[in-house]
Amino acid sequence: MIQGKDAPASGATVAADPHSKAPLHDVQSGRDHRELRIDKVGVRGLRFPIQIRDKAHVHQNTIATISMCVDLPKEFKGTHMSRFIEVLNAHGSIVHVENIEDILHAMQQKLHAATAHLEMEFPFFLTKNAPVSGMAGVMDYTARFAATATGKEIDFVLTVIVGVTTLCPCSKAISKHGAHNQRGNVTVSIRSDKVVWIEDLIALIEASASSELYSLLKREDEKAVTERAYENPVFVEDLVRNVALKLNGLAEVSWYQVEAENYESIHNHNAYACIEKG
Repeated sequence: MIQGKDAPASGATVAADPHSKAPLHDVQSGRDHRELRIDKVGVRGLRFPIQIRDKAHVHQNTIATISMCVDLPKEFKGTHMSRFIEVLNAHGSIVHVENIEDILHAMQQKLHAATAHLEMEFPFFLTKNAPVSGMAGVMDYTARFAATATGKEIDFVLTVIVGVTTLCPCSKAISKHGAHNQRGNVTVSIRSDKVVWIEDLIALIEASASSELYSLLKREDEKAVTERAYENPVFVEDLVRNVALKLNGLAEVSWYQVEAENYESIHNHNAYACIEKG
């Protein structure tokens, strides 16, 4: 019998079809014998568009850097990283803040986890008017949502990082001319029973410093800001206490942590203070 030109020669090995539907080995689902549970495993540094509803009930579009993690039982070797992205994409091209709880529960279900963690850090923008000229400029702040689902329980922490100006009370008291001042960052994290707007938290922090910052200042504005800071000196310790006192006046805030770090203008180090409630 004459062989066809496409038929394998006698004794030849037939190559496997690269497009065959044979199941692929799932290494992650394999058994791990080290008997060690992992608290958090997932993806970090994922940039994704989100929408934030501000106090004026307008949706602000921004870009978040996202972390998504779950717990991993001791018997599993690994988790399925692609499933985190699948969960995120399933909620649309833009993630709304109101969807956070749904995303957490979807992570628990899809990854068979008891606990799920979702963190979003993003720039938040406000238009501020200069104190004298009234000229408008856009200021950016850093905000963060950190949410955890344990079973059906949700824990939510709002964090805001705000730049401020502080003027040293000691320098003012001992100097014949002027006083050293510096720019610093105040980081406030809160848990609350009701909605606390990012804008209100920013205003509370800025009112606790020697002066707030602006993106646009004319000459008359610079004079006003400089004099305001000189008349309102605060140590870094004063700054965290000022913020904490204002937070104590908000009945809806059940827990907070206030950190302040001043980038000292006459020292080769930073000044730092922290106060926590709850």
